[in-house]
Amino acid sequence: MAKIVLVTGGSRSGKSRYALKLAESLGGRRAFVATCPVVDDELRERVGRHRRERASRQWETIEEPVDLAGVLSARGDWDVVLVDCLTLWVNNLMYEAERRGEGIDEDAVAGLTSGVLAACRRRRGVVVFVTNEVGMGVVPENASARKYRDLVGRCNQAVAAEADVVTLVTGGIPLALKEKRGEEGT
Repeated sequence: MAKIVLVTGGSRSGKSRYALKLAESLGGRRAFVATCPVVDDELRERVGRHRRERASRQWETIEEPVDLAGVLSARGDWDVVLVDCLTLWVNNLMYEAERRGEGIDEDAVAGLTSGVLAACRRRRGVVVFVTNEVGMGVVPENASARKYRDLVGRCNQAVAAEADVVTLVTGGIPLALKEKRGEEGT
């Protein structure tokens, strides 16, 4: 069973940088699972820059906006998998459901998150998830934004409950919220 690490924080808090450094410190074969869909030229340039930076540091990048459980189940030869990020994953789930003319609710997101966690339990190594902490701000002013906040919150709670380590990053400073000691002392 893979060790599960959740790194959370606000936008531009340093959580992705922290997660990358953590994953690189673990050694072994690494995969970066990017959930961000490329929707414009600025994002295309940003994604390309990040991809080149990771490639120079021996990361394999997999772009998968929706099927995280499939990616985590499909290949077992990575020692470390970094998923960045769950927040965009939930956004993509909402988008795909709306595109099909369907809805998605907290129970559906909980079920999909459970599938992702089950895939982690079938892996070896470490899986690091990055997510935004969306529940610390004001209540969103429209129904769609409130639904998004609620779905991300449900996903984050489910992953945090199963995680061996949960770290909050703010201002680039990590704060340990949860840490289980395993057989290997990690």
